[in-house]
Amino acid sequence: MPKSIHRPEYTSLRELIRELRVAQGVTQEVLSEEMGRSQSFISDIERGVRRIDALELRDLCLLLDTSLPRFIDELEKRLARRPPAPPARKRTAARPRRS
Repeated sequence: MPKSIHRPEYTSLRELIRELRVAQGVTQEVLSEEMGRSQSFISDIERGVRRIDALELRDLCLLLDTSLPRFIDELEKRLARRPPAPPARKRTAARPRRS
């Protein structure tokens, strides 16, 4: 399975973060500063260059006047509307190494 940052579903996560930030009238710079990070932190997340972990996402939600459960509910709604992702490739048994 590809890393989450490269999955199509991650695009929905990034878009939702950006939409929430813009709706609150908060710049990347201000939000990053409130999180104690550089401006590029939020920019990198929104562009898909950097992954965000669950605790960072929770902090971001709280700073943008929402809760993590509300954010996840909206994300789940968006993901339900997306076409399904192709199935993950099946793992095959490791081949023995040649000496």
